[in-house]
Amino acid sequence: MPYGPILHQKNFPFKIIVGILFQQPINLNIMKLKFLSIVLLMACSFVFAQDKVKYTDEEKDMLKTYYFNEGFDQPATKKVSTVIMKDGTEHNGYCKGVVTKKGQIAQIVFKDSITDKKETYDASQIAEAYLYASGWEKFGKVSQKFSNFGMGRRNSVNKLTSNDQIYFVNQKVSLKNKKDEKEFLMQLINPEFSQIISVYHDPFAKESKGFKMGPGPTIGGGVVKSYYVQKGDKVFWLPKSDFEENYDFLFGDNAAFMEKYPYKSINWDWLSALVLEYTRMSMPAEE
Repeated sequence: MPYGPILHQKNFPFKIIVGILFQQPINLNIMKLKFLSIVLLMACSFVFAQDKVKYTDEEKDMLKTYYFNEGFDQPATKKVSTVIMKDGTEHNGYCKGVVTKKGQIAQIVFKDSITDKKETYDASQIAEAYLYASGWEKFGKVSQKFSNFGMGRRNSVNKLTSNDQIYFVNQKVSLKNKKDEKEFLMQLINPEFSQIISVYHDPFAKESKGFKMGPGPTIGGGVVKSYYVQKGDKVFWLPKSDFEENYDFLFGDNAAFMEKYPYKSINWDWLSALVLEYTRMSMPAEE
């Protein structure tokens, strides 16, 4: 009997056998592919785990501590402040108001403490300024801190209640990396360790939100999501989303730092500690 008609018979066993014979190698290939995929995934996971650095509890406490000064947006109007002009002239008086763009100071309305004369100074005329934070703004920030638990050492109110002057520096910058570069007065928030990397307050920065249940306090949150940063001649806006892209530029010239703090092992909210550590590891040791 010819084979053609047999293969077309509906329930003939040979058709089933042929199907099984042709299907088996395909199933084996799929199983092999799945097995190889699992092995590859495990290998990648192992390599990734090997790349991550494990820190001691003491190191974690250090990294989670917030070393930047608190950022303020509203200057006090009744405390004697100091403005130093680019020509070296120094003015002592009261900051009666500011004109801002994206939160950064473009002009200061200043009242001389001796003559009572008011002057409006453009940021382009000023080299640096020592202002005070508004009492109302301090009160609001302190209240927010007390109502927010789970922020660890970030929740300290010491820097909020201090009467120290706030240091502003003239910088030429493109606001949010989108506008033409212009001169502004920007608050330096790491004055004690700004020898290599300077970090400036972003008044428009968003903060991570915590978790709140009912009328109770907020748990967690409060992580600032953007700053302005200067290294060398480059001043730029640094949001959390661009941290990985700029990590090598900020810290890559210190091999010992990169080995101890590779990007895969760190978190964005450790930025202040990372800048402090990088500065410490990069500066020549004091004799």
